[in-house]
Amino acid sequence: MTNILITAAGSYGDIAPYTGLGARLQAAGHEVALATHDSYATLVRAAGLEFRRLPADPRTHHAAPSDTAGTAGTAGTQDAADTAEPGCPSGPGGNRDLMRQAAAFIKELGGGLADAVREDTGLLLLSATTAPLGHHLAEARGIPFLDLPLVPGAPTGDFAPVVSGGRSLGRWGNRAAGRLSLRIIDRLYADAARELRARLGLPPATPRTVRRRAEAAGRPVLHGFSEVLVPRPTDWRPGLDVVGNWWPWHAPDAQLPPVVEDFLAAGPPPVFIGFGSMAGGEGERLSTLVTAALRRAKVRGILQSGWAGLSAGHTSADADLLTIGEVPHALLFPRMAAVVHHCGAGTAAAGVRAGVPTIPVPVTADQPFWAARLASLGVATAPIPFKELSGDHAVARLSHALTQATTAPARRDHARAAALRLATEDGAAKVLKAVTHLSETAPRPT
Repeated sequence: MTNILITAAGSYGDIAPYTGLGARLQAAGHEVALATHDSYATLVRAAGLEFRRLPADPRTHHAAPSDTAGTAGTAGTQDAADTAEPGCPSGPGGNRDLMRQAAAFIKELGGGLADAVREDTGLLLLSATTAPLGHHLAEARGIPFLDLPLVPGAPTGDFAPVVSGGRSLGRWGNRAAGRLSLRIIDRLYADAARELRARLGLPPATPRTVRRRAEAAGRPVLHGFSEVLVPRPTDWRPGLDVVGNWWPWHAPDAQLPPVVEDFLAAGPPPVFIGFGSMAGGEGERLSTLVTAALRRAKVRGILQSGWAGLSAGHTSADADLLTIGEVPHALLFPRMAAVVHHCGAGTAAAGVRAGVPTIPVPVTADQPFWAARLASLGVATAPIPFKELSGDHAVARLSHALTQATTAPARRDHARAAALRLATEDGAAKVLKAVTHLSETAPRPT
């Protein structure tokens, strides 16, 4: 039995997968704590895990990357970094501001991570956002660690960095862009790393130096996504593995709310529409737009309010529309005719797992990457960039995509085939195997 600390920071999609993973590890006999923001304390405790607080909650902290650079889906501070390339214009509200705000978020996060580690912590499991700081903690305390990112981050010729919008730059260009992305992330973490190392009594070392040490040592990195969507890059070093998704925890006896079940029973399968932690403050405009598109396509709809505050209204004319709050995608998505969402990593995978077609509406960060992957797999319509969901033709464009998704048998067949492939994977089991190995072979923390 090992005392495990999982650390994850960002929006819901950056946190929820680790609740399912943590519950799986705990069921195997380990003691598991999950350090994250206050907004997710209930989620963590419901999974039976110990909650430990991290500062800079994206729901309340104005300097958090979700406000300044779009964390949803797991790209987080990396999005701020990759938009702030040398030569890009900056100024008030520009890339330089984004860099400052993201760096401030990271500095605050560093102190919280140090406080979350206890004397009996025997293993650190680190998300993409927390890993660059967690490595210093592991060094200082002599604690073994595993990096568990939800998106591919190591440079590869197979594709450009996930926050580049899904556009390939050729094999050489993809690798160069990937290396540039890592260097900019190193810059973002530089101040926080310097302060954290001083607090921990470590000699000075830059984030780039620490990262290169881990790479040279061949440290294992287990990526929590499926090769159904992203095959393991052919030029990755040994130890960079794609293990499959780990899914958000929900109670084994969980059911959809009665109001949802009643709505589903009242007609044909509806279309789900939700933007997660994206589009804050645009609820009224988006609600009007998606409602008009659903009616034009003559399909029923379930709108998940999310951070945008989507609402279907409450008049008799809205009988074919329903507004919901948080509901497990694993329970809801298989009952849908199609799903419309922002294509965060977890939501994209949930749509594939459900075997239903997707209409991708990517907003920022890694979302265009996942949208392009879904389309290339044949399970999604052509992506509609969120910025194009405005203007006179937005309703017609979304309505056309809804019709394509709900009436094309080939797309649904592709979705079902992909779901069958995904069902054969057990990403949490592979993490458990790695944890067991580390627990048996690693020295005790000092």
